[in-house]
Amino acid sequence: MLHVRLAAPAPARPVNLLPKRELAVAWTLMVLLAVPAWVLTAGQADAMGSEPGTMGLALPLFLVLWLVMMVAMMFPSVAPVAITWVRAIGRRTGGLTRAGRIAQFAGGYLLVWTGFGVLVYGVLAATGPLVAESPDVGRWIGAVAFLLAGVQQLSPLKRICLRHCRDPLGQLARYARFRPWARDLRVGAHHGLYCLGCCWGLMIVLIPLGVMNVAAMAGLAAVIFLEKLWRQGLWLSWAVGLAFLVLAGLAPFQDWLLPGLQTEMDPMTHRAAGA
Repeated sequence: MLHVRLAAPAPARPVNLLPKRELAVAWTLMVLLAVPAWVLTAGQADAMGSEPGTMGLALPLFLVLWLVMMVAMMFPSVAPVAITWVRAIGRRTGGLTRAGRIAQFAGGYLLVWTGFGVLVYGVLAATGPLVAESPDVGRWIGAVAFLLAGVQQLSPLKRICLRHCRDPLGQLARYARFRPWARDLRVGAHHGLYCLGCCWGLMIVLIPLGVMNVAAMAGLAAVIFLEKLWRQGLWLSWAVGLAFLVLAGLAPFQDWLLPGLQTEMDPMTHRAAGA
């Protein structure tokens, strides 16, 4: 009897991973962009304070501050993806330098978050007057924000988008088939949509915590970074989702959880409330 020994299939090879040295350079460059963004954000937060609604900002100025926040919070974790695309997968330059192509990728990525910033501004513009008229309403707005964030963290959409953000190389290889026209811009926007699907729940908790709350932004940025790059990131997303659900239950009864939805009382009102 003829015996045929089948060879075991070779393990899949990673798609043109960057050397560690180049990844280190990529992270360093993005961190150098993120640090000034954090400094600007902290300075604006200190000057503006925290109050419900749009903080008196017109939409264009709000979007400028929002984009600075996104650079601060998101760029450290998106650096390996952008550099891997430009250096290892999307090799055809179309006459652009690598720096120009990375700028296009980042532009497409930020374009997606700009659109989400418009939506956030609309929510703030709608909720601000409600909270000013009746502070009790702010407790329920905060509870709803935490509830939505918790549900999103535990949802299948979160898992799908987070899986892409944690291991984007397969999708990046598909992007190589895109037509050359503005390809890097479109790749950045497409990756930004996955990132938005992964992180929008984390962003909306800034409504109860305060859009200019630097401590809250730093904590959320750490969660985003660890979810995408830490080995236990998937478990972390579940733990954060459960924590948000707990906060949703506590928010109607604990005002300290809602600094972004508290109105400042004048001294006469404050004394009357204390009496």
